[in-house]
Amino acid sequence: MENSREIKQFIKENSYLFWYFKEEEKENISHEILVEFILNYGNDKSVKKLFEILGINYVADIFYKQTNKTRVNYFPQVSNFFKLYFKRYAH
Repeated sequence: MENSREIKQFIKENSYLFWYFKEEEKENISHEILVEFILNYGNDKSVKKLFEILGINYVADIFYKQTNKTRVNYFPQVSNFFKLYFKRYAH
Protein backbone atom coordinates (compact mmCIF):
# COMPACT_ATOMS: atom_id res chain seq x y z
CA MET A 1 0.00 0.00 0.00
CA GLU A 2 1.32 3.38 -0.94
CA ASN A 3 1.00 6.21 1.54
CA SER A 4 -0.79 9.44 0.70
CA ARG A 5 1.15 12.60 -0.03
CA GLU A 6 0.19 13.94 3.42
CA ILE A 7 1.54 10.85 5.20
CA LYS A 8 4.74 10.93 3.13
CA GLN A 9 5.26 14.57 4.11
CA PHE A 10 4.62 13.72 7.76
CA ILE A 11 7.18 10.91 7.59
CA LYS A 12 9.68 13.29 5.97
CA GLU A 13 9.12 15.84 8.77
CA ASN A 14 9.84 13.13 11.35
CA SER A 15 12.50 11.33 9.30
CA TYR A 16 14.98 11.24 12.19
CA LEU A 17 12.69 8.82 14.06
CA PHE A 18 13.06 6.23 11.30
CA TRP A 19 16.85 6.27 11.32
CA TYR A 20 17.36 2.61 10.53
CA PHE A 21 15.22 2.58 7.39
CA LYS A 22 16.89 3.31 4.07
CA GLU A 23 16.04 6.81 2.92
CA GLU A 24 14.18 5.59 -0.18
CA GLU A 25 12.06 3.18 1.92
CA LYS A 26 10.92 5.64 4.57
CA GLU A 27 8.02 7.21 2.72
CA ASN A 28 6.25 3.86 2.33
CA ILE A 29 6.53 2.47 5.85
CA SER A 30 3.35 0.86 7.14
CA HIS A 31 0.81 2.65 9.31
CA GLU A 32 1.69 0.20 12.08
CA ILE A 33 5.34 1.26 12.07
CA LEU A 34 4.37 4.91 11.80
CA VAL A 35 2.05 4.68 14.83
CA GLU A 36 4.56 2.75 16.92
CA PHE A 37 7.45 5.12 16.24
CA ILE A 38 5.45 8.34 16.67
CA LEU A 39 3.82 7.20 19.92
CA ASN A 40 7.09 5.80 21.29
CA TYR A 41 9.57 8.46 20.17
CA GLY A 42 7.62 11.45 18.88
CA ASN A 43 6.73 14.64 20.68
CA ASP A 44 3.32 16.12 21.46
CA LYS A 45 3.15 17.94 18.10
CA SER A 46 3.91 14.81 16.09
CA VAL A 47 1.35 12.76 18.06
CA LYS A 48 -1.30 15.43 17.50
CA LYS A 49 -0.52 15.52 13.76
CA LEU A 50 -0.67 11.70 13.61
CA PHE A 51 -4.17 11.83 15.12
CA GLU A 52 -5.19 14.50 12.60
CA ILE A 53 -3.93 12.51 9.62
CA LEU A 54 -4.98 8.97 10.53
CA GLY A 55 -7.73 9.67 13.06
CA ILE A 56 -7.56 8.87 16.75
CA ASN A 57 -9.78 5.78 16.49
CA TYR A 58 -7.64 4.22 13.75
CA VAL A 59 -4.45 4.96 15.71
CA ALA A 60 -6.06 3.43 18.82
CA ASP A 61 -7.03 0.29 16.87
CA ILE A 62 -3.45 -0.14 15.65
CA PHE A 63 -2.10 0.52 19.16
CA TYR A 64 -4.41 -2.06 20.77
CA LYS A 65 -3.48 -4.70 18.17
CA GLN A 66 0.20 -4.04 18.83
CA THR A 67 -0.13 -4.15 22.62
CA ASN A 68 -2.28 -7.29 22.78
CA LYS A 69 0.66 -9.47 21.82
CA THR A 70 3.17 -11.30 23.96
CA ARG A 71 6.03 -9.10 22.73
CA VAL A 72 5.31 -5.38 22.89
CA ASN A 73 7.67 -2.77 21.41
CA TYR A 74 6.30 0.17 23.37
CA PHE A 75 8.05 1.54 26.42
CA PRO A 76 6.02 0.63 29.54
CA GLN A 77 5.28 4.28 30.36
CA VAL A 78 4.17 4.99 26.79
CA SER A 79 1.98 1.90 26.71
CA ASN A 80 0.34 2.80 30.01
CA PHE A 81 -0.22 6.43 29.03
CA PHE A 82 -1.85 5.63 25.69
CA LYS A 83 -4.00 2.83 27.15
CA LEU A 84 -5.45 5.42 29.53
CA TYR A 85 -5.60 8.11 26.85
CA PHE A 86 -7.40 5.96 24.26
CA LYS A 87 -9.75 4.56 26.89
CA ARG A 88 -10.89 8.11 27.54
CA TYR A 89 -10.78 9.72 24.08
CA ALA A 90 -11.09 6.99 21.43
CA HIS A 91 -14.22 5.11 20.28
